[in-house]
Amino acid sequence: MTDIPEDHPRYKSLLTRELLVKGVKDGITSMQGLIAQGRGEAFDYLLGERTTGSAAEAERVAVAMMLLANRPVISVNGNAAALVSEELCELSKALDAPLEVNLFHRTEERVGKIINLLRSKGASTVYGDNPDKLIPGLSHDRAKAASKGIYAADVVLVPLEDGDRCEALVKMGKRVIVIDLNPLSRSARTATVAIVDNIVRAVPNMTAMAREMKNQSPAALEDIVKGFGNEKALAQALDEMMDNVKNAK
Repeated sequence: MTDIPEDHPRYKSLLTRELLVKGVKDGITSMQGLIAQGRGEAFDYLLGERTTGSAAEAERVAVAMMLLANRPVISVNGNAAALVSEELCELSKALDAPLEVNLFHRTEERVGKIINLLRSKGASTVYGDNPDKLIPGLSHDRAKAASKGIYAADVVLVPLEDGDRCEALVKMGKRVIVIDLNPLSRSARTATVAIVDNIVRAVPNMTAMAREMKNQSPAALEDIVKGFGNEKALAQALDEMMDNVKNAK
């Protein structure tokens, strides 16, 4: 990777790009994932590259929802694995939620490499190498799911944009949490909870929250969840973007 000085004004952003390029070279990320990263980075500029108030609230609701779940599962794609593999493993432990590798540009080699990466970072349960179910309504490889993982889950965390699968999972009766910097995307608007934040901030935030909230009563967690409205949260995210743009003038 390129040696980027930590005092560079774009250090974090440039480091993220380097991690994804390395992910491509290592067979973790697809080339198409680089395009998706560029799109997300543009929205992060509009947010001011920070976790906004609405994002922090959505993260708190998401954690409460997963702590209440009977079978929570965290989905992992190539970009997520390249950027926050260790952080996802920490979140998995904090929420007692297994990981499942699910890819649009799927090859068994890529799936194996991502699973090995996650296990090397401390993951205990990772599904994805032997999918035995299909998510109804999808005609591509993201339909493949494990019967003990995403297919049986009642709450699924889907980091990064994934509109058609998000919609299909919701139609199956699942609660779906997405991390998506684009508040206008189909995934954000279809999800039960959309977190408009950068995955490199959102996942550590959620892990810290999970450790603080895991001893709360189910009733207290339910109170957090029932006060949330996804449409309102997305409108707030857009307002925060517009305010940031106005303040930058």
